[in-house]
Formats: sequence, structure tokens, C-alpha cells
Amino acid sequence: MDLNRIFTHQRTGNLAATSASRTDFQRDFDRIIFSAAFRRLQNKTQVFPLPGSVFVHNRLTHSLEVSSVGRSLGSAAGEFIFTQFANDLDDQAKVFYQHNLQNVIAAACLCHDVGNPAFGHSGEDAIASYFEKNENDLKTKFTEKEWADLVNFEGNANAIRVLTHQQNGKDEGGTQLTFTTLASIAKYPCEAIAKKKGIIHRKKFGFFQNEKNTFLEIAKGVNLIPENEEPSIFKRHPFVWLVEAADDICYNIIDMEDAHRLGIVSTSDCEDLFLDLIKSENQNIGRVEDKLTILTNSNERISYLRAKVINALINKSIELYQQNFSKILDGSLDRALLDIYKSDNPALQEIEDFSIAKIYNHKNVIEIENAGYNVMYELLNHFIPPVLKPKDQRKSYDKMALKLLPQQFVYDEETDYQKVLGVIDFVSGMTDNFATDLYRKIKGIDIGMTV
Repeated sequence: MDLNRIFTHQRTGNLAATSASRTDFQRDFDRIIFSAAFRRLQNKTQVFPLPGSVFVHNRLTHSLEVSSVGRSLGSAAGEFIFTQFANDLDDQAKVFYQHNLQNVIAAACLCHDVGNPAFGHSGEDAIASYFEKNENDLKTKFTEKEWADLVNFEGNANAIRVLTHQQNGKDEGGTQLTFTTLASIAKYPCEAIAKKKGIIHRKKFGFFQNEKNTFLEIAKGVNLIPENEEPSIFKRHPFVWLVEAADDICYNIIDMEDAHRLGIVSTSDCEDLFLDLIKSENQNIGRVEDKLTILTNSNERISYLRAKVINALINKSIELYQQNFSKILDGSLDRALLDIYKSDNPALQEIEDFSIAKIYNHKNVIEIENAGYNVMYELLNHFIPPVLKPKDQRKSYDKMALKLLPQQFVYDEETDYQKVLGVIDFVSGMTDNFATDLYRKIKGIDIGMTV
């Protein structure tokens, strides 16, 4: 890939670049911060149930921390590209890598989860399984590719829709971000019918059929490497690896800190796992141990070690990015940066294995996933059957159900696929509390007026 042609100021909505005190990529960051989709992340589950007596991370605080790590990765990667490839870069590219790559990565990290529904991954599972379980009644209403979108519902693809789709009564281009930022969150740049386990850029899918033309414009704008035309498959953009690394660093480490605060993980277990990773990176362990003798508060000790571990992983991710840069540019790298690291250093793998055993399978986590699954499934079941009925065949209870659907999500004059996507937009955008409250009301568990 030509380093001069993998970024662009072009944005959705066909808006031209502007001359202002902020660059276009800083404006991306600000647009995301002020967007409703980003605000709703404050009440979406990351791992642990919300709210609780102990403050833990939600999707919004997670995204802010990923963005902070991403900015560091983008800054270091930009300096590397500017230094190592100075003779290959034009003047615009030199400015971009020195000053703006960090803004792109920070913005992309900020919005990487905006397509995720309430209740974590169980919300995604509920949406996909709704269509699987109702295949006999629904499949014939959609094309093969449309059906693949629905039965494989995926938060990454939904993020592209949330950020680019023009809802009824709203402006063209969605959030109107640059193609550069949007390409940086496309971990799986292929359509659903092309997904294939074991292939990193096709493990899931990156855009719905409704947004396919938009994604093709993005791919063209940043010169993604095409792998296949029909179905559409592209190699990952070089910036995706940095966004993915920032996300992997945060969830691997910060979920452990949350579990410690909740008493799920003991201080000694958490300290031992973090210290093993710090020691493996040959950091100044003596200085770390001296600091720990001063810190007597267990939460403060874990917070300090968490910071040291994240710093170590940032440095390692940049090292691996540099070592594998030629493969990243030609699209041949087949493992995430932290997966490469885990194969070389068992310390991070031990943290992940411990998290799976002790955190992600903890009773409270399993309970919220089960509850969330049922809430999301039942909400879809309340809206999708009536929205698919022809207007003249809708009964009074169908019409009453659809009165709860806000107008920006109603596509009555469009195809069945677009009608269903409107419902999914509504349900997947809900916060945990809103989804739970609406579920209780339509099921008759809570009856009464609320404002």
C-alpha cells in the first residue's frame, strides 16, 4: 500500500475538507464525543452488571480508555512511519503521520463499540439467534446476503451503520466522519456471506448490505487492498491493527481490575499476574517493588500495576507493529499483534486464561448475559412480526406495538430488510436500563405512567 494514499480528508455526506483551527481528524473525535450513540454507551454493559454498589467500567469508560491507549499507539506509529519512510512520503503525508495519525486512532478507538447493543455480547447473540430460531417464518422475505447479515448480526458491522446511515429526518452521512477514521474500525472488511473462521479479516463481517455502497466508497477513498469482488472482501487497513491492539490491551487488563474491585479476584492473584507480565518485559522491577511498599491500599496497588502493565503492552504492540509493518502493508499478517505477543510470552495468556475461568464465567456475569439475551430477544419479537406485516393486514395490537417505534426507525415504504434494520437500529441502540424498562412494560411486569 502507498503510505501517501491510505488516508483522506473525505467524509460521509460528501462534505469537503474545511480550513479551521481543528484538523478534520480532530473534528472526527469531537463529533463522536458529542454524538448520541456515544453517550448511550454510558449505560451499556462492558462485562459486569450495571449499576452496582461498586463502580465498574461501562462501554463508555472502556471506550475512553481505549482511545487514550490508541492515541499513544498512533503517536508512536506515526513517528515510526515518518522516520523510517521519510523518503517515500509527500509533504501532506509527513504532516499527517507526525501530527494526525494519533487523532485518527484516538477517534476510531472512541467509536469502535458504538454498534454494540446492550448487555454485552449476549445482546449480539440475541439479535442473531432471533432470526435463526424464526428461520422458517422469515428467511424467504430476504435475499441470501440480507439473511446472512441478520443471522450473523455483528457489532462491528453495526458500528459502520450507526456512524454512516441517514435515519429518517436526519442529515446525510450519519455522523459524517472521515473515511480514514471509519476504515480504521473495520476489523472485518468483508460482507457477511464471506465470513470465515480462522481468517483474521474474515472472522466476522464489517458492513450490512444496506451500507455496502458506502463501505465500497470508503475502501476506494483509502485504497484498501481488494481480495475478492463478489462477495466483497478487502484486506485490513494498516491503522486497524493499532485500534485492535488498544482494545485488546484494555479489556485484557481492566476487566481484571474491575473484578478485583468487586472481590471476584483476590489481591494476591491479581498482583501476581500483573507482576509476572511486568517482570517478563524486563522493566525496572526493583522500582516497581519499592513503589508497592509505599502503597498499602489494595485498590491503589492494583491500579498502579495496571498502569505499568498497560505501558508495557503499548511498548510491545508498537515493537510488533514495526516488526510486521511490511506484512501489515501488503495485507499478509494473519494474527493480531497481542496474539503474536501471547505466543511469545505466556504471561498475557495466563491473564486471559484466568479471566475466562474466574471472571467471564462468574455467576453474576452469566446471570446478566442470560437476562440480557431474553430482554433483547423479546423486544425484537415484539416489533419485527408487526413491522413485516403489510399495512392493511396489521391488527390493532400490531399497530399499538409499532406506535412505540420512534419515527426515525420506521421504513414502512421500504423493503422488508430495511424495515427490520430499522427495528434493529432501535433495539441495538438501547441502553441496558431502557431495554429492561421497556421489556417490563410491554410484558405487563410494570404498569403505570413514567415520564
